[in-house]
Amino acid sequence: MCQTGLFCSGHTVETSYNPEAKIIVFHGDVMDFLKQIPDDSINLIITSPPYNIGKQYEKRTSLEKYIDIQAEVIALLYNKLRDDGSICWQVGNFVDKGEVYPLDILYYPVFKKLGMKLRNRIIWKFGHGLHASKRFSGRYETILWFTKTDRYTFNLDPVRIPSKYPNKRHYKGPKKGQLSGNPLGKNPSDVWEIVIRDWEEQLWDMPNVKFNHPEKTIHPCQFPIELVERCILALTNEDDWVFDPYMGVGSSLLAAIMHNRRAMGCEKEENYVELAMQRIKDYYNGTLPYRPLGKPIYQS
Repeated sequence: MCQTGLFCSGHTVETSYNPEAKIIVFHGDVMDFLKQIPDDSINLIITSPPYNIGKQYEKRTSLEKYIDIQAEVIALLYNKLRDDGSICWQVGNFVDKGEVYPLDILYYPVFKKLGMKLRNRIIWKFGHGLHASKRFSGRYETILWFTKTDRYTFNLDPVRIPSKYPNKRHYKGPKKGQLSGNPLGKNPSDVWEIVIRDWEEQLWDMPNVKFNHPEKTIHPCQFPIELVERCILALTNEDDWVFDPYMGVGSSLLAAIMHNRRAMGCEKEENYVELAMQRIKDYYNGTLPYRPLGKPIYQS
């Protein structure tokens, strides 16, 4: 494993906060790590927090207490966020005795109480998951994108998708004959539509990390690198800080590194920290298995 002062293929991986670092991997509790980070210093906080569902790495608690604990963390994260920064909070559902509790709805007032503004509630749809027998099978999760102020980073061009009619032109007026749409493509939607055609993917349709996904590790709730890539490209600029307070096996850090952002993450489970370090090393060595951004879902 790489340690402070040593190198992964020419890139230093720090294990505590250093404002000059490019990559930081902290093994420990997020509350301890946040004490090291200056206020107003992070451009994007993106994570999938523990869901309180009794996974191997979680200690199950009441739903009310779970939200209260996360609210304490979010309040501290808010202080570390720059005025032009964003938080992307990716969650699914908490299920108890067959009853579904939508975590994105329960989290919303936590962020709103801090004065944050919801810019999008993004639907991430995937094709595989647990098969329910007494309700419809869940096939989506949500990303709550909040900004700290109205002055936030949003880069649309890097994440545009192909237009329905890329060669459509104005048929009258002063722009007659000119292209009517942006030649770079259109703004991807955050709307869930039942009918989806090949030319317009209204959902963020990316496969989740299951058994035959090239990025699969031992982590039970790993999200794909490409999901984070789109957020990073749109909500940060090169050399910005991207922070994942519950980094798991480092997918958010890898997405940041791939696009020349500075990356830091925090994780309590030692085996996940080791895996994250190894994946970073594999990326720089050119041996990391991952699914490229925008690759068709059924392409081998």
